[in-house]
Amino acid sequence: MSTTEIIDTQAVLDGVPTGLWIGGESVDASDAGTFTVYDPATEEPLTQVADATVEDARRALDIATSVADDWAATPARERGEILRRAFGLVADRTDDLAMLMTLELGRALPDSLAEARYGNEFLRWFAEEAVRIDGRFTHSPAGTGRIVVTHAPVGPCLAITPWNFPLAMGTRKIGPALAAGNVMLVKPAHETPLTMLALAEIFAEAGLPAGVLSVLPTMRAREVSSAIIGDDRIRKISFTGSTPVGKNLLGQAAERVQRTSMELGGNAPFVVFDDADVDKAVEGAFLAKMRNGGEACTAANRFLVQSGVVEEFTEKLVEKMSAVRIGPGYDDGVTLGPLVSAAQRDKVAEAVENAVAHGGRVRLGGKAPGGKGFFYPATVVDNVDAYAPVTRGEIFGPVAVISSFDSEDEAIKAANSTDFGLAAYFFTRDLDRALRVSTALDSGMVGVNRGVISDVAAPFGGVKESGIGREGGSEGIEEYLTVKYVAFT
Repeated sequence: MSTTEIIDTQAVLDGVPTGLWIGGESVDASDAGTFTVYDPATEEPLTQVADATVEDARRALDIATSVADDWAATPARERGEILRRAFGLVADRTDDLAMLMTLELGRALPDSLAEARYGNEFLRWFAEEAVRIDGRFTHSPAGTGRIVVTHAPVGPCLAITPWNFPLAMGTRKIGPALAAGNVMLVKPAHETPLTMLALAEIFAEAGLPAGVLSVLPTMRAREVSSAIIGDDRIRKISFTGSTPVGKNLLGQAAERVQRTSMELGGNAPFVVFDDADVDKAVEGAFLAKMRNGGEACTAANRFLVQSGVVEEFTEKLVEKMSAVRIGPGYDDGVTLGPLVSAAQRDKVAEAVENAVAHGGRVRLGGKAPGGKGFFYPATVVDNVDAYAPVTRGEIFGPVAVISSFDSEDEAIKAANSTDFGLAAYFFTRDLDRALRVSTALDSGMVGVNRGVISDVAAPFGGVKESGIGREGGSEGIEEYLTVKYVAFT
């Protein structure tokens, strides 16, 4: 039976507000403009969504700042309880939210269900963190007075979220911002605005005061974002997306010395040493590559496999990825849906062509099927030089590019030979090597014998051009707090 016969997809769409979320309600854009959200599996329209203008953004910020002091003064326990109620509502609607994400993003429903559960945990985590914002009291070492350190909300925030994790990227930013006592404006990606709008309505139902959270879907991203960032009242910008866009936003933020947290591009190496359990490495590689159809910043992008096991690893990975079933993400049994857009599909196809042009051999897949939908099959390309052009940037699709190496030093050099440093993975059964290599890798997050490393209780973020700041963990709420020192006699 098709999943579409189990869940009424039209009812799911009809239940989502499609206006801008301003002042605690769904409203039209000031110029009545709209844009279309498409189903990547069929290329057919799903619905029309209000298209925010600069005027709308300024109105949302006016309302947000008018309630900012009251929200900051709301007891931490009460803020936490609102987040906790939102967590319960998302849990109750997991199936519908997962279907909504699959409809607008395209990916397979099992991946959407996993995101709905994972993303919701940020609401529970930060509901608990809200009451753990503390300070310290001590005496000056010189005996000249007392030192009191407190924390306060950073101020009105702007969050700009990507299309690939439309729920989790929202909860990971909204959760700590609200827990810390800040108001927030969110600009979701135009490809996937529906999930964020559904989430805004859930927050209102959970008791969040009107104006504390606004959602501004728009096709005029540059103008709207620049207008918000250019307003002196905005004190914090959180962005997840490409490094070039992140650099541009950092430049704008520098004009007003606004706080920023940036989770930018990745180029994750996945290293397999000769002493690894190859079967476990293949399982980890599959998870690290195929989660979300490869459209993840933490996705394994470069597979570096020691020469003694490279052929065994490649054959087993080909076998594993051959079992992937491609099709519309909402169809029963599908494990790989379409990519989000034609542009993304073409980018992935170009990456494979580039790998082949530089000596790569296609062992599986390697060609888009044609017809309607932005599909690209699970693909394995081996015999690729570790420094080939295809290894220099994110593929962001279901393509595993395999290179071989001989020595540990060679592997570390290749793994670190990038401007990025978000995630890295390696497999070994040698404890000394595990400690040595995890230290040597230039990455904000390292998975040792694991293919999935994201955890709400752990700090998520990168080094080098992969970003600034951390999300999740106890560190996540610190990004939304300022430190104040008070001196007493």
